[in-house]
Formats: sequence, C-alpha cells, structure tokens
Amino acid sequence: MKIRFYKYQGAGNDFILVDNRENIVDHNNPKLIASLCDRRFGIGGDGMMFLQNKEGFDFEMVYYNADGQPSSMCGNGGRCIVAFAKFLGVIDTETEFLAVDGPHYAKISSEGDWVSLQMIDVKELKTDLDAYVLNTGSPHYVKLVDDLAHRDVFHEGKAIRNNATYREKGINVNFVEPTDDGYFVRTFERGVEDETFACGTGVTAVALAMASHNQQTGHIDTPIKVLGGNLNIRFDYDGKVFTDIFLEGPAVQVFDGVVEV
Repeated sequence: MKIRFYKYQGAGNDFILVDNRENIVDHNNPKLIASLCDRRFGIGGDGMMFLQNKEGFDFEMVYYNADGQPSSMCGNGGRCIVAFAKFLGVIDTETEFLAVDGPHYAKISSEGDWVSLQMIDVKELKTDLDAYVLNTGSPHYVKLVDDLAHRDVFHEGKAIRNNATYREKGINVNFVEPTDDGYFVRTFERGVEDETFACGTGVTAVALAMASHNQQTGHIDTPIKVLGGNLNIRFDYDGKVFTDIFLEGPAVQVFDGVVEV
C-alpha cells in the first residue's frame, strides 16, 4: 500500500502527517509507525499524526510517538496539524479539534505558518526536591540550571525519566535557564527517548512553573528559546489555577511524498 504523507516542523519539532479522513490507513501498528519515524531507514520524525473526521469538531488529531506508541498531547504537533488542516482546506483561520486530552481551540495566520494553540487549564503544580512537576497535556519535570548550552541533557534527562519515581509511566524532562527576556529550554522527551529541538507541552510547563517560582500573577507572556527557534506562551494565573493558556509559534510544511508500506 502507498501512503501520501506530509512533513511539518514547529520550531524544529518535526512530524509526519497523513490525511486519514477516509480511514485508508489502519494506524494501530506500532512497528510501522516506528519504522516511518526512523531517521535512517524511514521518513524521520519526532512523531506521526493522522488527521481524521470527528463529529462535532473540525477534525481529530491522532498522535503517535516516534517509538510507535500512542502518546499524550503534543503541543507542537497540535500546532502543525492545525497548519496541515488549513493546507487541506479543512479550516480557515480558526478551529476547534479533538486531541487525546480533549478539545482544543486554535487560530492560524492567513499565511498559514503561525499557530496559536489553546492548551488545557492547569490546576496542580507539585515539587520534586528543587524541581517542579505538572501536566500540560503531557507530564513534565522542570528544573532550573546554569550553563544550559553545555549541559548533557541526553544523559541527565534520561536518568530522571528512568528513575524509580518516573520509570513506569515516564516523564518529559525540561532544563531551564533564564535569559534577558524569557527562558532558554532544552527537553528530553519520553517516547522519543532523546533530546528534541522543541517540546510544546514542555515549554508550556516551563512558563507556568516559572510564573509560580517567581510569584507572578495576572496575564503573563513568556518568550522561550529552544534549539529549533522561538516560541511564546501566554496565560492567566490567579495564584492557584493557570487558564487561557496559549502556545504560539511557527508551523511549516517541509516536504511531501509517497511511501510504500
């Protein structure tokens, strides 16, 4: 069988996307998805998404990690699938779609390359020694560090992700360093089991955790630099609950093709 695919990236977080509105592809196949995400023997990507019809919504986002397993919410993936939906003519400049963690609202620029994605509200922020732990659609560990550019994120992140506390379910590990106007973030992602160039739910978690850390409240805008570019997170915080959270940044189609499976 031949599958038409499209490759998108959002701040260096890259994904394989397939228009599956006619249910042509049976994606309950971890081995196939892992092989397509392989960067040497497949197309290559941090994950793979299928855009599908869903009653009551513009579309449904079905996401798999690079290991072929179903994933929790992917923020940059969500932004890329919104750009894909616009490219396909499914939406214009606004949408409400369904993802694994529930409904999401998003706006996209008329050019189709900048997406503001609303994330779920966050009501719980825990600590693990000097780190913060929270769920922004996916579970995240947030730790402030120095000299992040030279940090061994792969080995340090892997050790935390696989420690006794997080080994069973896994966690995404974010290392954070303040900059002049925001933060620099590097992330080790479960499922990918490596450092990625960006993580949307991760930078969202960082922005919320840092607002709490700095005792900020009200409407907050947080610019974040990642290895793949720049993102922005804006939200409201009353000291207890984070609401109206938007993850904003680029979403770009890189290439398309046909693969035989």
